Amino acid sequence: MSALVQAHDLAKVFDVSPPWLNRVIERKPRALLHAVDGVSFSIEKGKTLALVGESGCGKSTVARLLVGLYAPTRGGLTFDGQDAQAAFKASEGRAGSEGAALRRRIQMIFQDPYASLNPRWVVEDIIAEPLLEHGLIHDREGRRTRVGELLQSVGLSPLDMAKYPHQFSGGQRQRISIARALATQPDFLVCDEPTSALDVSVQAQVLNIMKTLQRERGLTYLFISHNLAVVRHVSDEVGVMYLGRLVELADKQSLFAEPRHPYTRMLLDAIPKMHDTGRARTPVQGEVPNPLNPPTGCSFNPRCPHANARCRAERPLMQKIGGVTVACHAVEEGRI
Repeated sequence: MSALVQAHDLAKVFDVSPPWLNRVIERKPRALLHAVDGVSFSIEKGKTLALVGESGCGKSTVARLLVGLYAPTRGGLTFDGQDAQAAFKASEGRAGSEGAALRRRIQMIFQDPYASLNPRWVVEDIIAEPLLEHGLIHDREGRRTRVGELLQSVGLSPLDMAKYPHQFSGGQRQRISIARALATQPDFLVCDEPTSALDVSVQAQVLNIMKTLQRERGLTYLFISHNLAVVRHVSDEVGVMYLGRLVELADKQSLFAEPRHPYTRMLLDAIPKMHDTGRARTPVQGEVPNPLNPPTGCSFNPRCPHANARCRAERPLMQKIGGVTVACHAVEEGRI
């Protein structure tokens, strides 16, 4: 099956320097933050790729690059054989263009259902906004019918369209966010930690709705999370990120059964397991380095028990080793 989404060497650099005069007075150079640094992956149609990693590793920046909220500093994105970045750029301020059609097919579900819904709008207006923006349904009665159908598809009632966001629980608000994302009948949904702000039982309900919608509509997901239990439930393939780079990319079964990269092993070892009660777990060692001043060579080397001189000097490249794509000198050399 061909890939619907392909990212090639995606990178995003933010200039976080103090103002010019401050830099001159204090004699400081410009400060550049490499939030995403050469990430490549592909997602097949109807499948889910999950990106995991600690806070600040660049997961959400990847999400914003994929939906066109950020322009990449380097690299590109292909969607259904089309150069997505060029289409996004061409569509700025132009309705009905090729890029606008692409934006209809790519939608995003944000992390915080409390912040991503306008508190002054009723649910009908919130969900109908993409329909109006893209000129999909013009008459009011048609919009009301479509909003009612979307609410039912996420387990809510059409009667809810007259309510305001504050009248719903967190899980119900996230369902409204999902309904809004589905309004344009997209092919690809970028889900930026959509359940992290919810209770565990509510998380399960929302995830099950998303799985059902994927099955019924053939949706493709990029699912961003730091919760490995959630990732195990929803994903087909998992990418592990560390300090703006992918360090391991494998199918779900391989990654959870036999993680290769030391960082992946560290993340999985930190999960409490029912049958390991009483066994001392290896804690996640060390702190994430300052992204403004990352270590030379492999960015994980200060925390890695297998690091040697090569790891401290040479940046490992992603390569296929034993059916898994991994960036690690120790794995490449057979030391682990």
